[in-house]
Amino acid sequence: MKKYFYLITIQYLGYRFHGWQKQPDVKTLHLMVDRTLNFILDGKRFKSLSSGRTDAMVSAECAAFELFLSEPLEDMQEFLGLFNYNLPQDIRALDIKEVDAKFNIINHSKIKEYLYLFTFGEKCHPFCAPIMTTILDDLDIELMKEGAKLFQGEHYFKSYCFKPTDNGIYNREIITCEIVENDIYTANYFPKESYVLRVKGKGFMRNQIRLMMGTLIDLGKGKLTLEDIKHSLQQDVFVKMEYIAPASGLILNHIEFE
Repeated sequence: MKKYFYLITIQYLGYRFHGWQKQPDVKTLHLMVDRTLNFILDGKRFKSLSSGRTDAMVSAECAAFELFLSEPLEDMQEFLGLFNYNLPQDIRALDIKEVDAKFNIINHSKIKEYLYLFTFGEKCHPFCAPIMTTILDDLDIELMKEGAKLFQGEHYFKSYCFKPTDNGIYNREIITCEIVENDIYTANYFPKESYVLRVKGKGFMRNQIRLMMGTLIDLGKGKLTLEDIKHSLQQDVFVKMEYIAPASGLILNHIEFE
């Protein structure tokens, strides 16, 4: 049977979802996407497959999934409009394009960029909670900026994988890792100053960026040093990092398929 393949990019606020992957008895993003597809495709056979799974409460500016159909879409833009009309308000489809059978959304080489939005030193408006982490303690931001640069390049990241095994692939390359002042997200209830950890690379392990962010927060609090981070990135070194930063500050910003 001939199949048709479509790449759909979406964005979502993950705060009320239990991540992407379908799970029994909880509301997930994949569940809501497939429910909507089943409704608008009127029972026709389909399959959807994501480029990666985001954790509970993690958001996305630009995520992607592949849609497999046994019949072609007559009008892709009309389909996109119908899809958006029926999706819940915290999920939005951005684009759709047809791809061929050689495209594999999981194995196809891709670069992902994540943002982690945070602030410190004061209790923030509750409306900040879905996308921004608030650290009430003081942080040394300049020291954290130095620490972020240490993650850039090729390193051994076993210390930054949640529950690592002995046979994992922990040598990874991070193309960009930096902390900058936030000028991307603004609102009248935001604090005067907020910051973004920007991380870009080909592949990330479970909770890797949240563990990196947690380590940088502990660095900013004075609980860790730059030497501690350098040591944790050495070949065959494993240090159990104590703090995983909250999921709600993490945003999948962009996926680039090579």
